[in-house]
Amino acid sequence: MENLKKRAVVSYEKMPEEVAAAFEEKYPRGAQDYLPDVQKIDKPDGTSIYTVTIEIPSAIYLVKVQIKVDDLNDVDKWLDEDDSDEETDSESTLPDDNISQYSGGDDDVADE
Repeated sequence: MENLKKRAVVSYEKMPEEVAAAFEEKYPRGAQDYLPDVQKIDKPDGTSIYTVTIEIPSAIYLVKVQIKVDDLNDVDKWLDEDDSDEETDSESTLPDDNISQYSGGDDDVADE
């Protein structure tokens, strides 16, 4: 017989210490790391929550994270761009006008 793990939903702010430690280990840079793993869960009342899955030896937790809609749209766009890198190369280049504003003045470093 398979040992079934406890399953629970917990908010990011109220994670038990063991879950918080596992979260920090899995996502050391926070949102920058976990955004691609965010899952949207629709609730019966028509609202949604966003979660990431954290597994510890005794349980599997869905950790509710706060996501601004703008951030989620950015994540969707970023994920779409990963699928079609060749189409987005022109979007990731610097604008031609006033490009000198991006210079760090370290042009001499390349001559070393």
